[in-house]
Amino acid sequence: MAGQETGERMGALLDELAQRAGPEARDVADELVRCLMEFYGEGLARAVRLLRSAPDGADPLAVLTSDELVSDLLILHDLHPEDTATRVGRALDKVRPYLGSHAGDVEVTGLDLEAADGPTLRLRLRGSCDGCPSSTQTVRWTIEEAIARIAPEVARIEVEGTADGSPQPALLQILPHRPDDAPDGAAPAGEPGAAARWYELGLHALPAGERATGVTEVGGRALLLVRLPGQLYAYRDRCPRCAAGLAPAVLDGELLRCAGCGSAFDVRRAGRGEEGHLEPVPLLEENGSVRVALPGELLGAGP
Repeated sequence: MAGQETGERMGALLDELAQRAGPEARDVADELVRCLMEFYGEGLARAVRLLRSAPDGADPLAVLTSDELVSDLLILHDLHPEDTATRVGRALDKVRPYLGSHAGDVEVTGLDLEAADGPTLRLRLRGSCDGCPSSTQTVRWTIEEAIARIAPEVARIEVEGTADGSPQPALLQILPHRPDDAPDGAAPAGEPGAAARWYELGLHALPAGERATGVTEVGGRALLLVRLPGQLYAYRDRCPRCAAGLAPAVLDGELLRCAGCGSAFDVRRAGRGEEGHLEPVPLLEENGSVRVALPGELLGAGP
């Protein structure tokens, strides 16, 4: 159907909807059409910009799939050159360095593309900081975010946790939506089951240098960022022993020493320490951007 014919058909359908359901329904439908037009318009504009600026000899599909929005449009219309399993594997490869800091890893145990509730991915979580609840939670949100951005067609993820000392593996039901797009009615922040919200950090918020720390405010919460060679980490800005802020803490190799009580915490091992455990925050760093999540149940209601 040609573009003009499609436009005329859409107008006729909107008029029919207004006659059947009234002017309010027509207004909602008009807004829906505008949103779709903006979505596809932005995708086309990005595709044109990407192809125009691509170096000579570059693979056009590789250029287009490097952009998240354009990649989503290709997936939506079954035009993406990589299948779901390949993109799931790529998403998990991106988060494995972060999972390693929680003494854990993840493996795919199944991918059911014909499931009644939509494509369902089954994963097995190993380790996750010896079953530490906050570490398991950060791992959960990090996996969900990575897969949602690279394989958004996956509607449901089941993660089988295998923490030591647990008689049976616990199943984590990962929500079938992006963390920053939680449905209405989700639990308020600070309550069990609260949805996480992801924030992108500006370059000014990141600690400079190969080994450095810095405190920044995200979503009304103070977060401690720690840069070690090859990895950036995020924690709640609070010592678990004396409750002091960690801005003046001293970075001693891979240990962070609280200036208030002297307690030491292993930055690379999800904040473990003999005097308690720092509260880790999900973090994804890729392609020059850094995103962190603030799950309500992880950070709690305190500052």
